[in-house]
Amino acid sequence: MQQQIKKILIVGGGSAGWMVAALFSRLFKQLYDITLVESDEIGTIGVGEATIPAIKRFNELLGLDEDDFLRRTQGSFKLGIEFRNWHRQGDSYIHGFGPIGQDLGWLRCHHYWLHQQARGKAPDFDGLAINTAAARAGKFMRARPDLPDSPLSHIAHAFHFDAGLYARYLREMAEKAGVQRLEGRIGDVHLRPEDGFVQSVTLADGRVLEADFFIDCSGFRGLIIEQALKTGYEDWRYWLPCDRALAVPCARQPGEITPYTSATAHGAGWQWRIPLRHRTGNGHVYASPFMEEAEAERILLSHLDGPALAEPLRIQFTTGKRRQLWNRNCVAVGLASGFLEPLESTSLHLIQSAAIRLVRLMPDGRFDPAVIAEFNRQSDFEYERIRDFIILHYKATARDDTPFWRYCRDMNIPETLQRKIDLFAACGRIFREDEELFAEESWIQVFLGQGIIPRSPDPLVRVQGDAEIAEYLGNIEGVIGKCVAVMPGHAAYLERICGVG
Repeated sequence: MQQQIKKILIVGGGSAGWMVAALFSRLFKQLYDITLVESDEIGTIGVGEATIPAIKRFNELLGLDEDDFLRRTQGSFKLGIEFRNWHRQGDSYIHGFGPIGQDLGWLRCHHYWLHQQARGKAPDFDGLAINTAAARAGKFMRARPDLPDSPLSHIAHAFHFDAGLYARYLREMAEKAGVQRLEGRIGDVHLRPEDGFVQSVTLADGRVLEADFFIDCSGFRGLIIEQALKTGYEDWRYWLPCDRALAVPCARQPGEITPYTSATAHGAGWQWRIPLRHRTGNGHVYASPFMEEAEAERILLSHLDGPALAEPLRIQFTTGKRRQLWNRNCVAVGLASGFLEPLESTSLHLIQSAAIRLVRLMPDGRFDPAVIAEFNRQSDFEYERIRDFIILHYKATARDDTPFWRYCRDMNIPETLQRKIDLFAACGRIFREDEELFAEESWIQVFLGQGIIPRSPDPLVRVQGDAEIAEYLGNIEGVIGKCVAVMPGHAAYLERICGVG
């Protein structure tokens, strides 16, 4: 006979806790008694303000109206990420969302571009994708599905938003749907002696909270998953040596709002810039063995658009993940599950995907090991493939101006990443494996942007003549240029749907 779960306790709020609470309460309706416990005394790490297009699916599952969401979170639109100084100082490329050009015959657009590039006749690669061309021009509009033959139908967008406001927005939704919020700090975790499962948590004021299923959203501390269950942690600092961050908001300057995130490489790490409607989010991720905190702070504060609005928040982290995200009757979500620096804006996505994966693999009261194993297998695969994509930005560099960049250039990398690099370097081919997060277009843009130019394009490019290839690429560039010309500026588009922010 099936044993039913009755009570779910979410430990910790912030983006992770309230994203889980909002999704569970909407999809499960009143099937479970859901409680979230958090303490106002404990701050949250609010650096996850840039997203990838998958966030739209999550918001749709919650039934959020996109315009209302943007207004409530001071949000702006995002077409991609600009990377500066990663391959060489002075270089810049954009990892844009969405397609690159259009296929011709059997092959992707980039193969024909590579053919022309080898002959010195390639157009600007940014001009072959609607997202990157629009980003460079500061333009934005939502996709136009009513124009299926136009690049305007292929615009893919994500968002920049205030993560604290987003958590508040989702809290309102979750509480209206029946989630009970309790204020309190966790003092102790009690395990059942017979099997080591979590039985209850005790708050500092003595209240005991029992549940059948625990979701640990307690941040880096991992109050249940690590401190109580001793799950263990995989340390990935060898490949991703940055272990510190300084985060600070600054005043937004009047005028245009760039429709992309910026990631600018410095001497021992990189700086993010996230444009919101009411301010700009900034941070410097760096490796403490290669740079002192005072120097990291000086670099950050000297590269702001406007006056800093607060003292820098200091964050220490160890890149990696729990050995098991699901251990017994506890699942870790958000920073409690692991940490990958926000270079490709995956922090909120990992919360979202864990929550959706949990819905798909929701256990009954038996907590069947096969269900737990499958959740952990999928989670491990996702973490490891995102890890590889981030490592690529560091490994594929011609920079040798600092010890940090020489270390990154010379380090050994996971075999899973090396295979992808070797294949692309040989012939420009890349294949998406299973359900890994980043599509082929993402890998292509970062490979080329980081200076990995294939030794030759796919031989099937020669099915087309040189004149046909030139005309094909020229047509793509011309059509996209015309589309971008009619798109409104990003700030004007935002004002139209959100009002003055």
